Amino acid sequence: MNEHQQTLWEFMRQQSDKLLMQTLQHIGLTFISLIIAVVIGLPLGIWITRKKYFSGIVLGTAGVLQTIPSIALLGFMIPLLGIGIKPAIVALLLYALLPIIRNTYTGITGVDVAVKEAALAMGMNKWQILFKVELPLAMPVILAGIRTATVINVGVATLASYIAAGGLGEFIFGGISLNNTNMILAGAIPAALLAILFDFLLSRLQYFNFRKIKTATATLPLLLIILASFYFIPSAYGGKLKAGFTPEFMGRQDGNLGLESKYGLKVHPIVISDAVMYEAAYERQLDVISGYSTDGRLKAYDLIVLDDDKKIFPPYYAAPIVRQDALKRLPELENALNLLSGKITDSIMSDLNYRTDYLHQSPERVAEDFLKSHRLLKPLRNGSNGTVRIGSKIFGEQYILASMYTMLIKGYTDYDVTTKTGLGGTKICFDALNNNQIDLYPEYTGTGLLAILQPPSKAIDSLIADNNKTYNYVASEFGKKYGIKWLKPIGFNNAYALMMREKQAKQLNIKTISDLKRYLESNP
Repeated sequence: MNEHQQTLWEFMRQQSDKLLMQTLQHIGLTFISLIIAVVIGLPLGIWITRKKYFSGIVLGTAGVLQTIPSIALLGFMIPLLGIGIKPAIVALLLYALLPIIRNTYTGITGVDVAVKEAALAMGMNKWQILFKVELPLAMPVILAGIRTATVINVGVATLASYIAAGGLGEFIFGGISLNNTNMILAGAIPAALLAILFDFLLSRLQYFNFRKIKTATATLPLLLIILASFYFIPSAYGGKLKAGFTPEFMGRQDGNLGLESKYGLKVHPIVISDAVMYEAAYERQLDVISGYSTDGRLKAYDLIVLDDDKKIFPPYYAAPIVRQDALKRLPELENALNLLSGKITDSIMSDLNYRTDYLHQSPERVAEDFLKSHRLLKPLRNGSNGTVRIGSKIFGEQYILASMYTMLIKGYTDYDVTTKTGLGGTKICFDALNNNQIDLYPEYTGTGLLAILQPPSKAIDSLIADNNKTYNYVASEFGKKYGIKWLKPIGFNNAYALMMREKQAKQLNIKTISDLKRYLESNP
């Protein structure tokens, strides 16, 4: 059943177990980081009320940390802490620090000086004044800061799935990659409801009289610890080998769904961005990963592809897809793009990807070197007869292809080029093309078939064994449904694949996906 036939409620009911696990993880991530942020931020806020000289430095540093983009902050943490819960928690607590420190400082400095002087006159020492006067009076303001930090953390925690920390972001990013609105909403709605719920509950807590309700003061930390422990409930479902799959792979029939239905393979994978997945396998944090058959990191990290002996992965031949109205408006465009047709084999694409993914050469340099070696590079013209808008998804291979097309268009036509690279998953890129935000981007026949067209399973079974049939089908349907033309295939097949470290696969005698299943069954 595809998403157009399935309501959101039906999808959420079908995925209820997974949705529950992700919700528990999301709550746990939010409150683990919140507890640590309170433990650090509350004393720090109190300290700067005593040492006001340092208040500007502390609050300024916390403010700067909050301005760092979430994805960038998570990326900075990976080299230091690896993948998983540790970098996610550190990133989240850094975001939570500012409102907690600021409100603690504001709340305590806002206590009436006359009240503190009266307490001092009664014989209270500085600690008694803090705990019996200042903190109780400042508590509504402090709780407002904790409330703000909680809502921030619920939102930022959706990004944790990029580094295999779980949470509701798995559904959101999977849906973006798969062009599946139901999947996006299945993650976004619970995340929004959690933010609203926690904000409401903490707003009620602000009005408590903590000097009178001592039980509430004592039980609040315990409640936070219980909520934080939710993160570890899904860990009971782990297996012998640790598997990591991308959000897109998790929701595809030629991905985890196909592994479960055709192979009976259930590895309980964690969801992870492909940007860090390969390195996680190399560092032995993951044993099995989903990947791409032409990825340069296979060579870099000594990974091997497990044979798909039951043939669930269709052909993924790459080709530029272009709006038909753009081809009419820009008549020289098609010939320029087809100059790459048949020029890039699997091994050539793997080598090009290796240069960007592992050697960290720029996509522009890699593209230029390739075009030079095939005598396709021409001096760039200053085109003024129209502008071609090129898009790409957010991985190295697409950047390379977008750079090649840019150079070919500027060298062989009188058109200018603008690029919108890094558009995320299939949904974002295809929607940009379909909504006339871009004119073309490189796509793959398997993705066009399964993620965009989503035909009945009988049609899929009759097509995926034959590359020409798959190409002809998607080319025909895209033209009829969307007014989009598939140009000639580039030549390489970047299919999905399961991968393991070569040494480990040999030790366990795993060569095929069926071998992997047998191993998991014999080593539960």
